[in-house]
Amino acid sequence: MNYFKQLSPEHRRSWGLVAAYLGLLIVISLADFGLNTAGQTVFRGLLLGMLVFLVASGLSLIFGLLDVLNFAQGAFLLVGAYVGYQVYEGIGLGAGLSLLAAFITAVVVGGILGTLVEAGLIRPLYKRPIFQIVLTFGLAAILMDLVERYYGPDPKQPIKPPAFLDEKFTLFAQSLSVYRLFIIFLGLAMMIGVFILLHRTRIGIIIRAGVQDSEMVQALGINVRLVFTLVFVLGSALAALGGIAIVPYQGATLEMGNQFLILAIVVVVIGGMGSYEGTAIASVVVGLTRAVAEQLSLTHFNAPVLAETSILLLMILVLLVQPSGLFGREEA
Repeated sequence: MNYFKQLSPEHRRSWGLVAAYLGLLIVISLADFGLNTAGQTVFRGLLLGMLVFLVASGLSLIFGLLDVLNFAQGAFLLVGAYVGYQVYEGIGLGAGLSLLAAFITAVVVGGILGTLVEAGLIRPLYKRPIFQIVLTFGLAAILMDLVERYYGPDPKQPIKPPAFLDEKFTLFAQSLSVYRLFIIFLGLAMMIGVFILLHRTRIGIIIRAGVQDSEMVQALGINVRLVFTLVFVLGSALAALGGIAIVPYQGATLEMGNQFLILAIVVVVIGGMGSYEGTAIASVVVGLTRAVAEQLSLTHFNAPVLAETSILLLMILVLLVQPSGLFGREEA
Protein backbone atom coordinates (compact mmCIF):
# COMPACT_ATOMS: atom_id res chain seq x y z
CA MET A 1 0.00 0.00 0.00
CA ASN A 2 2.87 2.36 0.76
CA TYR A 3 4.05 1.95 -2.82
CA PHE A 4 0.76 3.28 -4.23
CA LYS A 5 0.61 6.12 -1.68
CA GLN A 6 4.03 7.32 -2.84
CA LEU A 7 3.09 7.36 -6.52
CA SER A 8 2.93 10.65 -8.36
CA PRO A 9 -0.37 11.65 -10.03
CA GLU A 10 1.19 10.80 -13.42
CA HIS A 11 2.04 7.27 -12.30
CA ARG A 12 -1.39 6.76 -10.81
CA ARG A 13 -2.79 7.74 -14.17
CA SER A 14 -0.46 5.21 -15.77
CA TRP A 15 -1.79 2.46 -13.53
CA GLY A 16 -5.30 3.45 -14.58
CA LEU A 17 -4.34 3.33 -18.26
CA VAL A 18 -2.72 -0.09 -17.84
CA ALA A 19 -5.76 -1.49 -16.04
CA ALA A 20 -8.13 -0.09 -18.68
CA TYR A 21 -5.99 -1.41 -21.56
CA LEU A 22 -5.66 -4.90 -20.10
CA GLY A 23 -9.39 -4.94 -19.43
CA LEU A 24 -10.01 -3.97 -23.05
CA LEU A 25 -7.78 -6.80 -24.31
CA ILE A 26 -9.65 -9.32 -22.17
CA VAL A 27 -13.06 -8.02 -23.27
CA ILE A 28 -12.02 -8.19 -26.95
CA SER A 29 -10.71 -11.72 -26.45
CA LEU A 30 -13.87 -12.93 -24.73
CA ALA A 31 -16.18 -11.29 -27.25
CA ASP A 32 -14.28 -12.44 -30.34
CA PHE A 33 -12.69 -15.77 -29.40
CA GLY A 34 -14.96 -17.24 -26.74
CA LEU A 35 -14.03 -18.27 -23.21
CA ASN A 36 -11.67 -21.18 -23.96
CA THR A 37 -9.69 -19.50 -26.74
CA ALA A 38 -9.57 -16.24 -24.79
CA GLY A 39 -8.19 -18.07 -21.75
CA GLN A 40 -5.57 -19.82 -23.85
CA THR A 41 -4.60 -16.49 -25.42
CA VAL A 42 -4.19 -14.79 -22.04
CA PHE A 43 -2.07 -17.70 -20.82
CA ARG A 44 0.20 -17.46 -23.88
CA GLY A 45 0.50 -13.73 -23.31
CA LEU A 46 1.55 -14.19 -19.68
CA LEU A 47 4.08 -16.82 -20.74
CA LEU A 48 5.64 -14.55 -23.36
CA GLY A 49 5.57 -11.63 -20.94
CA MET A 50 7.53 -13.56 -18.31
CA LEU A 51 10.11 -14.70 -20.87
CA VAL A 52 10.58 -11.14 -22.13
CA PHE A 53 10.79 -9.85 -18.57
CA LEU A 54 13.80 -12.04 -17.78
CA VAL A 55 15.71 -10.21 -20.52
CA ALA A 56 14.15 -6.78 -20.12
CA SER A 57 14.62 -6.69 -16.34
CA GLY A 58 18.39 -6.93 -16.69
CA LEU A 59 18.37 -4.33 -19.46
CA SER A 60 16.27 -2.02 -17.27
CA LEU A 61 18.46 -2.51 -14.20
CA ILE A 62 21.66 -1.81 -16.06
CA PHE A 63 20.26 1.28 -17.75
CA GLY A 64 18.30 2.57 -14.76
CA LEU A 65 21.09 2.18 -12.22
CA LEU A 66 24.22 2.52 -14.34
CA ASP A 67 22.89 4.62 -17.26
CA VAL A 68 24.31 2.04 -19.69
CA LEU A 69 22.14 0.89 -22.61
CA ASN A 70 23.45 -2.64 -23.03
CA PHE A 71 22.78 -3.92 -26.53
CA ALA A 72 24.66 -7.13 -25.65
CA GLN A 73 21.79 -8.26 -23.41
CA GLY A 74 20.35 -10.46 -26.16
CA ALA A 75 23.76 -12.05 -26.68
CA PHE A 76 23.94 -12.88 -22.95
CA LEU A 77 20.60 -14.65 -23.35
CA LEU A 78 21.97 -16.57 -26.34
CA VAL A 79 25.08 -17.63 -24.42
CA GLY A 80 22.97 -18.76 -21.47
CA ALA A 81 20.72 -20.81 -23.77
CA TYR A 82 23.53 -22.60 -25.62
CA VAL A 83 25.81 -23.15 -22.61
CA GLY A 84 22.87 -24.50 -20.62
CA TYR A 85 21.91 -26.75 -23.52
CA GLN A 86 25.45 -28.11 -23.72
CA VAL A 87 25.54 -28.85 -19.99
CA TYR A 88 22.15 -30.57 -20.10
CA GLU A 89 23.19 -32.78 -23.01
CA GLY A 90 26.63 -33.61 -21.65
CA ILE A 91 26.20 -34.11 -17.91
CA GLY A 92 24.05 -37.25 -18.00
CA LEU A 93 22.53 -37.06 -14.51
CA GLY A 94 18.88 -37.50 -15.45
CA ALA A 95 16.46 -34.83 -16.60
CA GLY A 96 15.97 -33.20 -13.19
CA LEU A 97 19.60 -32.80 -12.09
CA SER A 98 20.76 -32.09 -15.63
CA LEU A 99 18.27 -29.23 -15.98
CA LEU A 100 19.22 -27.84 -12.57
CA ALA A 101 22.92 -28.00 -13.53
CA ALA A 102 22.09 -26.28 -16.84
CA PHE A 103 20.27 -23.45 -15.02
CA ILE A 104 23.09 -22.95 -12.51
CA THR A 105 25.81 -23.07 -15.17
CA ALA A 106 23.99 -20.62 -17.44
CA VAL A 107 23.50 -18.12 -14.60
CA VAL A 108 27.13 -18.45 -13.45
CA VAL A 109 28.50 -18.08 -16.98
CA GLY A 110 26.24 -15.08 -17.56
CA GLY A 111 27.45 -13.50 -14.32
CA ILE A 112 31.12 -14.12 -15.15
CA LEU A 113 30.64 -12.71 -18.64
CA GLY A 114 28.95 -9.66 -17.14
CA THR A 115 31.84 -9.16 -14.73
CA LEU A 116 34.40 -9.28 -17.51
CA VAL A 117 32.42 -6.94 -19.75
CA GLU A 118 31.73 -4.36 -17.03
CA ALA A 119 35.22 -4.35 -15.52
CA GLY A 120 37.15 -4.58 -18.78
CA LEU A 121 35.03 -2.69 -21.29
CA ILE A 122 32.19 -0.66 -19.78
CA ARG A 123 33.89 0.84 -16.73
CA PRO A 124 36.24 3.14 -18.69
CA LEU A 125 33.25 4.43 -20.70
CA TYR A 126 30.71 5.40 -18.01
CA LYS A 127 30.97 9.04 -19.05
CA ARG A 128 30.77 8.30 -22.78
CA PRO A 129 27.30 6.92 -23.59
CA ILE A 130 27.73 6.86 -27.37
CA PHE A 131 30.83 4.72 -27.01
CA GLN A 132 28.88 2.37 -24.71
CA ILE A 133 26.21 1.83 -27.35
CA VAL A 134 28.73 1.17 -30.11
CA LEU A 135 30.77 -1.11 -27.85
CA THR A 136 27.86 -3.24 -26.64
CA PHE A 137 26.42 -3.46 -30.15
CA GLY A 138 29.76 -4.72 -31.46
CA LEU A 139 30.16 -7.05 -28.49
CA ALA A 140 26.77 -8.58 -29.23
CA ALA A 141 27.79 -9.28 -32.84
CA ILE A 142 31.04 -10.90 -31.67
CA LEU A 143 29.36 -13.10 -29.05
CA MET A 144 26.70 -14.25 -31.52
CA ASP A 145 29.37 -15.10 -34.09
CA LEU A 146 31.35 -17.07 -31.48
CA VAL A 147 28.22 -19.02 -30.50
CA GLU A 148 27.56 -19.86 -34.14
CA ARG A 149 31.16 -20.96 -34.74
CA TYR A 150 31.30 -23.13 -31.62
CA TYR A 151 27.82 -24.69 -31.67
CA GLY A 152 27.07 -24.56 -35.39
CA PRO A 153 24.24 -22.86 -37.31
CA ASP A 154 21.61 -25.55 -36.75
CA PRO A 155 18.90 -24.84 -34.15
CA LYS A 156 18.81 -26.94 -30.99
CA GLN A 157 15.67 -28.91 -30.25
CA PRO A 158 13.81 -28.35 -26.97
CA ILE A 159 15.26 -30.36 -24.12
CA LYS A 160 13.09 -32.59 -21.96
CA PRO A 161 12.33 -31.18 -18.50
CA PRO A 162 12.05 -33.51 -15.48
CA ALA A 163 8.91 -35.62 -15.22
CA PHE A 164 7.11 -33.39 -12.73
CA LEU A 165 7.55 -30.39 -15.04
CA ASP A 166 6.72 -32.40 -18.15
CA GLU A 167 3.31 -33.48 -16.91
CA LYS A 168 0.23 -32.20 -18.68
CA PHE A 169 -2.68 -30.25 -17.29
CA THR A 170 -5.84 -29.00 -18.95
CA LEU A 171 -6.55 -25.29 -19.07
CA PHE A 172 -9.48 -23.89 -21.04
CA ALA A 173 -9.85 -27.20 -22.89
CA GLN A 174 -6.18 -27.22 -23.96
CA SER A 175 -3.51 -29.67 -22.77
CA LEU A 176 -0.41 -27.81 -21.59
CA SER A 177 2.92 -28.72 -20.04
CA VAL A 178 3.52 -27.84 -16.39
CA TYR A 179 6.82 -26.35 -17.52
CA ARG A 180 4.92 -23.39 -18.98
CA LEU A 181 3.50 -22.68 -15.53
CA PHE A 182 7.03 -22.96 -14.17
CA ILE A 183 8.22 -20.22 -16.54
CA ILE A 184 5.41 -17.92 -15.41
CA PHE A 185 6.17 -18.52 -11.73
CA LEU A 186 9.91 -18.09 -12.39
CA GLY A 187 9.27 -14.69 -13.97
CA LEU A 188 7.00 -13.64 -11.10
CA ALA A 189 9.60 -14.80 -8.57
CA MET A 190 12.27 -12.73 -10.29
CA MET A 191 9.97 -9.69 -10.36
CA ILE A 192 9.33 -9.90 -6.64
CA GLY A 193 12.86 -10.95 -5.70
CA VAL A 194 14.66 -8.12 -7.49
CA PHE A 195 12.10 -5.58 -6.24
CA ILE A 196 12.74 -6.72 -2.65
CA LEU A 197 16.49 -6.63 -3.28
CA LEU A 198 16.38 -3.04 -4.49
CA HIS A 199 13.86 -1.62 -2.00
CA ARG A 200 14.03 -3.76 1.13
CA THR A 201 17.69 -4.74 1.61
CA ARG A 202 20.85 -2.93 2.60
CA ILE A 203 22.60 -3.75 -0.68
CA GLY A 204 19.63 -2.29 -2.56
CA ILE A 205 19.88 0.94 -0.55
CA ILE A 206 23.62 1.08 -1.29
CA ILE A 207 23.00 0.51 -5.01
CA ARG A 208 20.40 3.27 -5.26
CA ALA A 209 22.47 5.64 -3.12
CA GLY A 210 25.55 4.96 -5.22
CA VAL A 211 23.65 5.90 -8.34
CA GLN A 212 22.35 9.15 -6.80
CA ASP A 213 25.64 10.28 -5.20
CA SER A 214 28.58 7.96 -5.78
CA GLU A 215 31.11 10.31 -4.16
CA MET A 216 29.20 10.43 -0.87
CA VAL A 217 28.82 6.64 -0.80
CA GLN A 218 32.52 6.26 -1.58
CA ALA A 219 33.31 8.59 1.33
CA LEU A 220 31.43 6.22 3.65
CA GLY A 221 33.93 3.50 2.80
CA ILE A 222 31.78 1.61 0.31
CA ASN A 223 33.35 0.41 -2.93
CA VAL A 224 30.96 1.97 -5.45
CA ARG A 225 32.72 0.39 -8.42
CA LEU A 226 32.11 -3.05 -6.92
CA VAL A 227 28.45 -2.16 -6.42
CA PHE A 228 28.15 -1.12 -10.07
CA THR A 229 29.80 -4.37 -11.13
CA LEU A 230 27.29 -6.34 -9.05
CA VAL A 231 24.42 -4.55 -10.82
CA PHE A 232 25.85 -5.42 -14.23
CA VAL A 233 26.43 -9.02 -13.13
CA LEU A 234 22.83 -9.28 -11.91
CA GLY A 235 21.49 -7.95 -15.21
CA SER A 236 23.68 -10.32 -17.24
CA ALA A 237 22.77 -13.32 -15.09
CA LEU A 238 19.05 -12.58 -15.49
CA ALA A 239 19.44 -12.60 -19.28
CA ALA A 240 21.32 -15.92 -19.17
CA LEU A 241 18.61 -17.32 -16.89
CA GLY A 242 16.01 -16.29 -19.45
CA GLY A 243 18.04 -18.03 -22.16
CA ILE A 244 18.16 -21.44 -20.50
CA ALA A 245 14.53 -21.11 -19.33
CA ILE A 246 13.45 -20.82 -22.98
CA VAL A 247 15.28 -23.96 -24.17
CA PRO A 248 12.90 -26.63 -22.78
CA TYR A 249 10.01 -24.59 -24.15
CA GLN A 250 11.12 -23.80 -27.72
CA GLY A 251 14.74 -24.88 -28.10
CA ALA A 252 17.63 -22.58 -29.01
CA THR A 253 18.31 -20.70 -32.24
CA LEU A 254 20.86 -18.11 -33.25
CA GLU A 255 18.07 -15.60 -33.89
CA MET A 256 16.60 -15.74 -30.39
CA GLY A 257 19.06 -13.21 -28.98
CA ASN A 258 18.03 -10.45 -31.36
CA GLN A 259 14.34 -11.39 -31.18
CA PHE A 260 14.18 -11.07 -27.42
CA LEU A 261 16.46 -8.01 -27.38
CA ILE A 262 14.00 -6.13 -29.62
CA LEU A 263 11.09 -7.15 -27.40
CA ALA A 264 13.06 -6.16 -24.30
CA ILE A 265 13.88 -2.72 -25.71
CA VAL A 266 10.21 -2.16 -26.55
CA VAL A 267 9.26 -3.20 -23.01
CA VAL A 268 11.82 -0.89 -21.40
CA VAL A 269 10.67 2.05 -23.54
CA ILE A 270 6.98 1.42 -22.83
CA GLY A 271 7.57 0.94 -19.11
CA GLY A 272 9.78 4.00 -18.85
CA MET A 273 13.55 4.06 -19.34
CA GLY A 274 15.19 3.01 -16.10
CA SER A 275 11.98 2.09 -14.25
CA TYR A 276 12.19 -1.49 -12.99
CA GLU A 277 8.54 -1.48 -11.93
CA GLY A 278 7.56 -0.11 -15.34
CA THR A 279 9.51 -2.88 -17.06
CA ALA A 280 7.67 -5.53 -15.02
CA ILE A 281 4.24 -4.12 -15.91
CA ALA A 282 5.15 -3.47 -19.55
CA SER A 283 6.36 -7.07 -19.97
CA VAL A 284 2.87 -8.33 -19.15
CA VAL A 285 1.24 -5.68 -21.35
CA VAL A 286 3.47 -6.50 -24.33
CA GLY A 287 3.05 -10.25 -23.89
CA LEU A 288 -0.74 -10.00 -23.82
CA THR A 289 -0.80 -7.55 -26.73
CA ARG A 290 1.30 -9.86 -28.86
CA ALA A 291 -0.81 -12.92 -27.98
CA VAL A 292 -4.13 -11.19 -28.71
CA ALA A 293 -2.79 -9.77 -31.98
CA GLU A 294 -1.61 -13.24 -33.04
CA GLN A 295 -5.02 -14.73 -32.31
CA LEU A 296 -6.81 -11.90 -34.15
CA SER A 297 -4.51 -12.48 -37.11
CA LEU A 298 -5.26 -16.21 -37.17
CA THR A 299 -9.01 -15.67 -36.74
CA HIS A 300 -9.66 -12.83 -39.17
CA PHE A 301 -6.73 -11.60 -41.23
CA ASN A 302 -4.28 -14.44 -41.87
CA ALA A 303 -1.54 -11.80 -41.66
CA PRO A 304 1.26 -12.79 -39.25
CA VAL A 305 2.82 -9.35 -39.65
CA LEU A 306 -0.01 -7.98 -37.48
CA ALA A 307 1.45 -9.66 -34.41
CA GLU A 308 4.92 -8.33 -35.23
CA THR A 309 3.76 -4.75 -35.63
CA SER A 310 1.24 -4.70 -32.77
CA ILE A 311 3.80 -4.07 -30.06
CA LEU A 312 5.51 -1.36 -32.12
CA LEU A 313 2.14 0.35 -32.59
CA LEU A 314 1.56 0.03 -28.86
CA MET A 315 4.93 1.64 -28.15
CA ILE A 316 4.14 4.56 -30.47
CA LEU A 317 0.74 5.03 -28.83
CA VAL A 318 2.22 5.02 -25.32
CA LEU A 319 4.91 7.54 -26.26
CA LEU A 320 2.32 9.83 -27.83
CA VAL A 321 0.27 9.78 -24.63
CA GLN A 322 3.20 9.76 -22.20
CA PRO A 323 6.60 10.52 -23.80
CA SER A 324 8.60 9.32 -20.79
CA GLY A 325 6.91 5.91 -20.86
CA LEU A 326 4.26 4.64 -18.47
CA PHE A 327 6.36 4.83 -15.31
CA GLY A 328 9.37 6.85 -16.47
CA ARG A 329 10.41 10.13 -14.94
CA GLU A 330 10.24 13.35 -16.87
CA GLU A 331 13.57 15.07 -17.19
CA ALA A 332 13.78 18.27 -15.19
